[in-house]
Amino acid sequence: MGVTGPPGPVMDRDEVDRALARLGAEHEAIETSLLALQDHAGRRLLEGAELTGTTKERWIAADAQITLLWAYFDAYSGALRQAREIRARRRWSSREDLVELTELLRGTSVTVAGSASAMANAPTLTGTKLSEQYSLSELVDRMNELYATSLDMVVAADAVWSALPARIDLLSAELQRTRQLAHSVGVRPGEHPSGDDLERITRTLTRLREQVVSDPLAFWVSAGGSSAPGGGRPDTSRYDREARALEEVRREIDAVLTVRQDAEARLVKLRDVLSRADRTLAEARSARGEVLAKIAASEVPAVSGPPTALQEQLATAAEYRRHAQWHRLSPLLESLEQKAEDELLRARESLTAVTAPLAVRAELRGRLDAYKAKVARHGLAEDPLLVERYDAARRMLWSAPCDLRVAEQAVLRYQRAAAELLSPSGERSVPQDRRGEWS
Repeated sequence: MGVTGPPGPVMDRDEVDRALARLGAEHEAIETSLLALQDHAGRRLLEGAELTGTTKERWIAADAQITLLWAYFDAYSGALRQAREIRARRRWSSREDLVELTELLRGTSVTVAGSASAMANAPTLTGTKLSEQYSLSELVDRMNELYATSLDMVVAADAVWSALPARIDLLSAELQRTRQLAHSVGVRPGEHPSGDDLERITRTLTRLREQVVSDPLAFWVSAGGSSAPGGGRPDTSRYDREARALEEVRREIDAVLTVRQDAEARLVKLRDVLSRADRTLAEARSARGEVLAKIAASEVPAVSGPPTALQEQLATAAEYRRHAQWHRLSPLLESLEQKAEDELLRARESLTAVTAPLAVRAELRGRLDAYKAKVARHGLAEDPLLVERYDAARRMLWSAPCDLRVAEQAVLRYQRAAAELLSPSGERSVPQDRRGEWS
């Protein structure tokens, strides 16, 4: 919509003709805009919808504004028609005609009579008078203001209706498919948290759609600083939150489905891991008896029994599988898999701790034999002192029970004697015990 020129002195014929041409083009543009507003899908939906809240309040005002728009346009059309009739009286308009045309085209000569209801519903734009006088330029300003306000409301409502209900319907369809899938694997309200979540999402989406349809402007975020009609975007935060919640439930359902597909393989693997843990603990118990018989003066940790609680849970998991209780089997399998790995690690650590004295004895035996081989390479194997100290250390290491502290000292004495004989300058080279005291 455009704006007419300002009032001024008496117009000549050329000015009148130019003004009429400009007003004619403006009239056509205004009429096109009003017809487009009248036929706008959003306006038709607003006209037939059962509105509530903010949208109801604003539509009452906007509907009144649209009524006023047409009243203003009719007055504008009448003034333009009257001006054209005056100009058509004579080819060369008289001064009286020009004075009348100047007043009509530039003066406050257009009377607009508005309905009482329209005036009451749009008081900020129209005041309280049932009729008012305008110049054509003032009338266009009024129409511009009413048109922008009405179109903004219509476009915003239409944008929300175009965006959200369809998306909610698609999400509801996905929700229904997920509910059916959840039911097939035993995920039901009151029995599984995801079943409760599906019920909550269903209720929320139902309420959300009702609210969007009846009060679309409650879901509209205006663009800050924008004066263009419809400047803003639909607020999809509530929809997005429910979509994310449904996606989380779907992932949970997929996990349950995965359990249904590979439950047997996972149960077999669990049994294998627990069996390995049992065998390792049995080996640790056997090794502990050997250590207590062969190693003296040594602290040997106790070995726990088999994990009966895990075996009971494993039996429960197998029962869940037999009765197709996949939603219960899923979390139980995840917990059991972690516990079984922890149990196997604990069994291995127990075996390592129990056999540590045997490892120390093996290390001392290896060290003793390594030094014997070294002195033999230097032709000192028959040295009486070395033979005596080697035999003493060997008797201690190959006797049962073996006192590791005494045996270690015997090995160190043999090492010192060998180091003294192997030193090129005859200096004493005393090997250091890298492990410290055995306790």
